[in-house]
Amino acid sequence: MTDLARTSAADTARLTASGDLTARVVVEEALARITERDPALNAFSVVLGEQARAEATERDAAVAGGATPGPLHGVPIAIKEEIDVTGTVTTFGGEANTTPAPADAELVRRLRDAGAVIVGKTTMPEFGAFPYTESASRGITRNPWDRTRTPGGSSGGTAAAVSAGLVPVAIGGDGGGSIRIPSACCGLFGLKPQRGRVTTAPHPHLWWALGTAGPLTRTVLDSAIVYDAIRGNVPTDLYRAGGDEPFVAAAQREPGRLRIGWTTKPVTLGVKPDPLHVQAVADMARLLADAGHDVREVDPRYPDPTAAFVPQFFAGIRTEADAVEHFERLERRTRETYRLGTWVRRGVVDWALKETEKVSAKANRVFDDIDVLLTPTIAHRPPVVGRLDGVGTVLAALRAMPAIAYAALWNVAGNPAAAVPCGTGPDGLPLSVQLVGRTDDEATLFSLAAQIEQARPWPLVAGDEA
Repeated sequence: MTDLARTSAADTARLTASGDLTARVVVEEALARITERDPALNAFSVVLGEQARAEATERDAAVAGGATPGPLHGVPIAIKEEIDVTGTVTTFGGEANTTPAPADAELVRRLRDAGAVIVGKTTMPEFGAFPYTESASRGITRNPWDRTRTPGGSSGGTAAAVSAGLVPVAIGGDGGGSIRIPSACCGLFGLKPQRGRVTTAPHPHLWWALGTAGPLTRTVLDSAIVYDAIRGNVPTDLYRAGGDEPFVAAAQREPGRLRIGWTTKPVTLGVKPDPLHVQAVADMARLLADAGHDVREVDPRYPDPTAAFVPQFFAGIRTEADAVEHFERLERRTRETYRLGTWVRRGVVDWALKETEKVSAKANRVFDDIDVLLTPTIAHRPPVVGRLDGVGTVLAALRAMPAIAYAALWNVAGNPAAAVPCGTGPDGLPLSVQLVGRTDDEATLFSLAAQIEQARPWPLVAGDEA
């Protein structure tokens, strides 16, 4: 009997397309797992039970009628709260909106076109401002590996849902590490794509140059399948990526001999990586050298991204806050962040975007001599929950530094970067390393990550043995 809690999206789609399983059975089992397991995790803010059952029935009927099944046929997928799903309120993790979205975001529409079934929406901190999934509205979301620990954020509900085996894939967003950080905390593969790879419609951008959306998955191939389904732009998108190699093909080919530079030096001054993360990078460097790659320690000569990142962070929060229906319902810390960002007017944003181009050029100098950069994904071990309890914007930002110390630069630079699982530590929590690629070169990251996955398989569900 198929264990659907551990079945990949690729295998689920294969089984439903062949008729070995129906989409309705797959979705019913996912909804049952959510009902049973989510109360202890708080990964879902909304479960779309009846809608998902109806959609699964439609998928089955279409195939029975001769329709060609899509690459995600019958796969249950959850969507982060900041992304529009028709008929649900886009809450951004709070209570300030009350009117359901009239239509799907473009990437959700593309998921449905690929055969996916949307089963619900996942928790996030309000506006995704900080990398821990805790809010006054939704409460605390917990890590399936250890429920006293955070799953990270801001896509923490997304990560918890996939790591616990509730769904094989869920969509998150990354404006400063918010796909990679929760992937690292929860033992998942999470790739932040090149800026502009995935449409942000109906919005022209997500936090200007910083943000993008994408999947958190248990396998490299699943991520590639989803990205191939959702990639591409519409006329209103502010940014567009280059390159057109299919990611599924990249994940299924050998990477060749790559020049891989490694460092454990954080971008953020004053942050020290946990020794377990330093060791994880060293172990991964040895594994890659044994696989035949040219692996060496490098000094990335990181530029300081602060001047580019901070104005876009504040402007992103203020833009989203200005658009909600009930500003007075925003959390106290969110309103404080809004006030602290009053200096970020349009001219400041324009200046920050010019700084972004300078930071990107400096950050990408490292790729003059290497193909891929290997670093820790996060500096600290997944912290105990309650990281944001009772703290204001400034202290929350300070507590966020170890989480974003290796990640946020690549939002400013725009490069693709992936969190790749690499076992568990003696504390029983996942270990992760970050692979950063050249501009527009997700394909190399998919190929290399697939090679790592084959050489050192990782657990499919929290608590499994690799």
